[in-house]
Amino acid sequence: MGLYKQFITANYQWGIWKVTETLDELRALLPDRGAMYAHELDAFKSDSRKIEWLAVRVLLFTLTGENEPVYYHSSGKPYFSGGKAYLSISHTKGYVSVIVSKTNEVGIDIEKVGERIHKVARKFVRDDEFLPEDPIQRTRALLLIWAAKETMFKCMDEAAVDFREHLYVGLSEMDGACFTGKETRSIQGRTFLINYIVDPDFVMTWLFC
Repeated sequence: MGLYKQFITANYQWGIWKVTETLDELRALLPDRGAMYAHELDAFKSDSRKIEWLAVRVLLFTLTGENEPVYYHSSGKPYFSGGKAYLSISHTKGYVSVIVSKTNEVGIDIEKVGERIHKVARKFVRDDEFLPEDPIQRTRALLLIWAAKETMFKCMDEAAVDFREHLYVGLSEMDGACFTGKETRSIQGRTFLINYIVDPDFVMTWLFC
């Protein structure tokens, strides 16, 4: 299907790619038909993982117009060589998302809507965080809290972050465009303004740090 959503500001841009293509179809969307990524692709055993990985590169090329290699720090944080821009990457079943900024750190997370989140909620949800009574809304709230904490973590330069202990999400009602988040892992602590969207198929959060 290709580019599903795109958002552009003066400081950053993000995009979501709905992945329906085969590996060859994704290769055809890159200037070199994915030749520069042949070695990395060979490292993945499953075709689904290869498709997901290459879809990220296709999305980055679609947004920036550049077929630029992505490298990874030991922590797993992605970066461009030479520090030409900041970026963050996320993927879930059927979708990949990226956010890019030339000026600031950024974070993004996308999560497929599903009930499995309930099984792990106690590991990351605090007692003072908002959860609706309605089952459908509760599922989406759990996904937003998880995605928001993933997004904050991606913007933090901190190790050993406990999502329940160190991160708080000030979600109240899911009818707006943003909510606050706070981290207490660093000495100074930080407050973030977390943007979000709720799609019938997924939720997504992002930060311009």
